[in-house]
Amino acid sequence: QVQLAESGGGLVQAGGSLRISCAASGSIASINAMGWFRPAPGREREFVASISWTYSTTYYADSVKGRFTISRDRAKNTMYLQMNSLKPEDTAVYYCVRGFGGLKPSDYRYWGQGTQVTVSS
Repeated sequence: QVQLAESGGGLVQAGGSLRISCAASGSIASINAMGWFRPAPGREREFVASISWTYSTTYYADSVKGRFTISRDRAKNTMYLQMNSLKPEDTAVYYCVRGFGGLKPSDYRYWGQGTQVTVSS
């Protein structure tokens, strides 16, 4: 079994920063990639960022590029998303995912329960 546990969400003012984390447990020997998704109005969940577990290659949605930074600590089996210059439109539940990597929700088999990030204007 694979478990993904997010933490670190909360309320922050626009322009502020927040870091959310995702700890992976269970069958972790073959992690290929992990990432973050969030709901998008009128469509399925929107890709935010991803990172390859071995080489730490990162990918970002255009909407967060330059503001968000994804990273991972292999020793702790934990992934992070540092979010700076937050905007009210970043308000969402952020879901941690694990899978083969890619930009679509279907590219990831395992999903966490989500952590709420609220940005006030």
